Amino acid sequence: MPTVNLTQNLRDEYQNLFDTCQIKTEKLSEIENIITRILNNQIRYETVSNELGIPWYFISVIHNMESSLNFNSHLHNGDPLSSRTTHVPAGRPLAGNPPFTWEQSAEDSLTFQRLDQWSDWSLPGILYKIEEYNGWGYRRSHPDVLSPYLWSGSNNYTSGKYVADGRWSDTAVSNQIGAAVILRRMAEKRIVTFDGETLPKKPYVYYSSKRIDYGEQLQQFLNQFPGIRVLVDGAPGQKTSDAFKLVTGNYLSGDPRV
Repeated sequence: MPTVNLTQNLRDEYQNLFDTCQIKTEKLSEIENIITRILNNQIRYETVSNELGIPWYFISVIHNMESSLNFNSHLHNGDPLSSRTTHVPAGRPLAGNPPFTWEQSAEDSLTFQRLDQWSDWSLPGILYKIEEYNGWGYRRSHPDVLSPYLWSGSNNYTSGKYVADGRWSDTAVSNQIGAAVILRRMAEKRIVTFDGETLPKKPYVYYSSKRIDYGEQLQQFLNQFPGIRVLVDGAPGQKTSDAFKLVTGNYLSGDPRV
């Protein structure tokens, strides 16, 4: 059973953190590589998704967090598929005999977490279940540190992590890209949208592939609107212009599509 309830305050917190999330530029190439690998195996995630009614992209980011997208590892915790899990949760899957397929393991892990019974696949509902999957240790014992399982690689996380079970370090830094950060970039690239999102109306700067004055301010402004997520890099190119059109009904001045 969850030890933290998904209250309206927590929903608002997740939404605000995601909407104001800025990916660290030095992490961007690593994130793009992760997303490419995810998309190359999207059909495998969709196979499990269709069976359980869980969004494929949720499964993919959990897979990255638990086993670095290795299809020879259990989704539960990254243990090898050649035997049942030995780390927490140990002895999974209960049914069948090893070696297990990745799909068998994934279905067992997700149903073990009762995610097949979860119906709120809005953005806050997704982030809540991702944080729950990893555990509430950060939120309960170190509330001043946002979980790196979600936010590492963004402005929402600097330092502080569990370096082993029950062992905390204020200075240790997670080098793994957080699941919410990967989803943020996937949303910026229009690969995914979330239940309940609408794409609204908006404001005005010029189209450029290079950094320009006020480029970052425009992108930060656009990111305040539900469903709008662009990379804040100060270069308002096609993605920024697309977002600008969703807000104002017009592309940026200088956009070749005008």
